[in-house]
Amino acid sequence: MCLRQEKAKEETNLKMTQISALINRKQHIVPSLKLSISPFTSTSAPIHRHFTPETCQETCQNNNQRPKPILKPTAHQQHEQSIVSLVKSTTHKPHLLQIQAHLTRSSLLQNPKISLLFLSALCSSASRDLRYSRLFFHQVKNPAASHYNTLIRAYSSSNSPKEAFFLFREMRQEGLKPDPISFSFVIKSCIKFRSVFCGLQVHGRILRDGFRSDCLLLTTLMDFYASSSCREEACKVFDEMPQKDTVAWNVLISCYLRNGRTRDVLMLFDSMENENFCEPDDVTCLLVTQACANLGALEFGEKIHRYINERGYGTARNLCNSLIAMYSRCGCLDKAYDVFKGIGEKNVISWSAMISGLAMNGYGRDAIQAFEEMQRIGIAPDEQTFTGVLSACSHCGLVDEGMEFLNRMSKEFGIKPNIHHYGCVVDLLGRAGLLDQAYQVIISMKVKPDATIWRTLLGACRIHGHFTLGERVIEHLIELKAQEAGDYILLLNIYSSAGNWEKVKELRRFLKDKGIQTTPGCSSIEIKGVVHEFVVNDVSHPRKHEIYDKLDEINKQLKIAGYVSEVTSELHDLGAEEKADALSCHSEKLALAFGVLATPPGTTLRVTKNLRICVDCHSFARFLSGVYNRKVIIRDRTRFHHFIDGHCSCNDYW
Repeated sequence: MCLRQEKAKEETNLKMTQISALINRKQHIVPSLKLSISPFTSTSAPIHRHFTPETCQETCQNNNQRPKPILKPTAHQQHEQSIVSLVKSTTHKPHLLQIQAHLTRSSLLQNPKISLLFLSALCSSASRDLRYSRLFFHQVKNPAASHYNTLIRAYSSSNSPKEAFFLFREMRQEGLKPDPISFSFVIKSCIKFRSVFCGLQVHGRILRDGFRSDCLLLTTLMDFYASSSCREEACKVFDEMPQKDTVAWNVLISCYLRNGRTRDVLMLFDSMENENFCEPDDVTCLLVTQACANLGALEFGEKIHRYINERGYGTARNLCNSLIAMYSRCGCLDKAYDVFKGIGEKNVISWSAMISGLAMNGYGRDAIQAFEEMQRIGIAPDEQTFTGVLSACSHCGLVDEGMEFLNRMSKEFGIKPNIHHYGCVVDLLGRAGLLDQAYQVIISMKVKPDATIWRTLLGACRIHGHFTLGERVIEHLIELKAQEAGDYILLLNIYSSAGNWEKVKELRRFLKDKGIQTTPGCSSIEIKGVVHEFVVNDVSHPRKHEIYDKLDEINKQLKIAGYVSEVTSELHDLGAEEKADALSCHSEKLALAFGVLATPPGTTLRVTKNLRICVDCHSFARFLSGVYNRKVIIRDRTRFHHFIDGHCSCNDYW
């Protein structure tokens, strides 16, 4: 350590000496410049006197060709070169400040090459100070577009990205024409400070300045629209690109993924692969794997896995981690574990993905054992690891263990619990029926509660019929201005379960008066690599008549086995038979009926739902697994439900 410090000190002293020598040498620069310039300005001395054999490197073979003179650099040029090399080799701010003082006292500050180089050094130094860089920028009398680009780039990656847009506007007002570099970095700044209006202005300027054929610039513009949830605009830019490379396709896929158009992501991958537009790369595979995880599309995910291995991406750890998450979210834990075992050097992300996979599939004890094994081999857990462990405790009802892990986080590992950790604890206590304790956790936690954690508690109130606390939770959501239709539907569930139909009618009138639209339940099932989606009473599927006939047959068989509709799941004040009819065509039932219709006996049925599965559909799936000898896996917005031989591995509706 001492040797390193001494070496660093020597290097610093050497830099200081170089700079001091450079500044001290300034008094000799002007006389030497005069000597070198005066012979050329004199009218009495012919210019050919200054060309000697020593200044010529070539001799012409043709007598009619004159020799090419090589002029020695003047003292002024040598001085410029020494400044350039010094700036390039300097990274510490004190050294840069000394150089700037020298530039200010000399005429070199207005040299475009040197001022640009120095500005770049200021903007990219380890101790970057953009305020000081801006002051230096304003000392340059006539900054060029490259000066503006340097500062715009620095601001686009800073905590003040809006300044990049203001600089871009100032640049145009000064009469300088932006180039693709200017546009690229100002678009990135618009992405960072999330201004669609500013981005639209930049897009218009790109079109007016004639850069509509710059594919790299248009790809950055697509990324802006994708990050702003402007899917249609991103697609329009993509369609207008003259040449589309893999990066452009990846941005389009990312756009669909961000906007919840996951089925379209799979179609885009097929288009790339089958129609030879562009060959998918590792980034494409990463994005499509995430889409498969969201959809529960196991067959398509396996196809991507094969593609990854065929293209030699199988050793990429980020892809392996994504595959673990995908297989876990498809309820295929054995394949997730196979990928996990195949990773050469497992990092904390790999372990966290495996722990989360075990947790979401109901293997809470195994998740805790994996956490202990991870510690044993010396890998320190991070925030995501504890999210997985606390989730494991939540899904398996391990209240004491969960509270212990929450305490160990800060005391033993120095990790402060975040909103996700507290959310798991609230879910854990809510599942156990400890609603008042869960409420106290939210009130007393050190981070500000968000809408998600209140909705977690509201879901628990629904299950346990605690409508007084449910009303209080809704009040907190209103304070946050984050209430959604789904929150009121949960409250409707609470009122209807308690038989309080006056409250149900009152709440329905409120929803109608406010124009609050509910999100329709949607269930999807993958058959032979194709994802089929259903909503309640769906009649859009091309095989709808066969599906409804099969659903009638299933209902008859299940009733023989003892299935009775859970009419408490119906939120309208109807008779028992009317409620049963209303429940009979829920989206998950249609998806399961289609699965039974379209797959051979014994095939596992995997259904993904965007909302929480209702009690009646939970019971329906449990009976179906026993009567039809099918393994059924339903993943809703809260957890996995595994049904085998008429039993649910989660033991209850939760």
